[in-house]
Amino acid sequence: MKIFYFIILAFFSTYSDSIFSSAKDIYKHNNIQYQSIVGICPSKSSDLMLLMVVKEFEKNLSLKDVKDRIILEKLDEKYFISNYKINYNPVSKIVRISLECPMPLAKVNIYKSNGEEHYSAVLAENSKLYEPQYEILMRSEKKISSNLPLIALTTDQLETNSVGILTDFIKQVKNETRKKISEIIIDKKFNLTVVFSLGGARATSVFMGTDFWDVKITKLEKLLDYVSKNKRFPTTVNLVNAKKVVVKFSDNL
Repeated sequence: MKIFYFIILAFFSTYSDSIFSSAKDIYKHNNIQYQSIVGICPSKSSDLMLLMVVKEFEKNLSLKDVKDRIILEKLDEKYFISNYKINYNPVSKIVRISLECPMPLAKVNIYKSNGEEHYSAVLAENSKLYEPQYEILMRSEKKISSNLPLIALTTDQLETNSVGILTDFIKQVKNETRKKISEIIIDKKFNLTVVFSLGGARATSVFMGTDFWDVKITKLEKLLDYVSKNKRFPTTVNLVNAKKVVVKFSDNL
C-alpha cells in the first residue's frame, strides 16, 4: 500500500491539509477511504493519476465517470499505465486503486522512409511505445539503472509486427545478458542483428537470422559466459544457422 502524498499546488487550492495522514496506509477524504497499489510505477506520474481519480470520483461518486475520463483523455498513456483497476465498496466506503506500469526494454529512434529522424520513444514490455520522459522518470526514481539498448525502426516497420517481435525477443534474453546489449537491428526481412558491448571498446555483432531465436539465445548465452571468463571477446558471432555457431575473433589481439 502507498500513502497518498500529493505535493501539488493545484491540490492545495482545492483540498485541505487536514486530510493527510502520515501514520496510515489509507488516505481519507469526505468519509471515503482510498487505498492504492502502484507497483513499479514512477511516483511522479502515478500520484497525478491517483489525484485525478480522487477528484473525478468525488464529483458524483461514479466509477463510470472516472473510467470515461481515463479513456477520453487517454490518461493511461499519459501517465504510463499499462493496466488499472478501480473498485468501490459503497458499504465500507473504500475505493481501491491498482495501477501497473510496464518495464522499459529499449530506446527506439523512428525514421521516415527518407532516413530523416521522426521521433524517439521507449519500448516497454507490453510492446507499446512511450514518451522518452518515461525512462527519465524511472531512472530518476532508480526503478531502472542499466543502460537501455538502442533500436532504429522506420515508420514502415511500425506498420508490421516489428515492435511486437522485438519485444518478445528482448524478453527471452536473461537480464544479465540483456544489460550487455548496446544495439538491436532488424531489417525488412526480419533478419536480426544484436550488437553487444562485452569488454573494452570492441563491439561484438551477433547475426541471429530470422527464426529459432529462443534456441539461438540459449547457445549465445553459453558462449558469452565462456568468453567472459576467458576475457577474449569475439568481433562477430554467426547464428543464422541454428545448428551451428560460427565465431570470429579479431586478428589484432
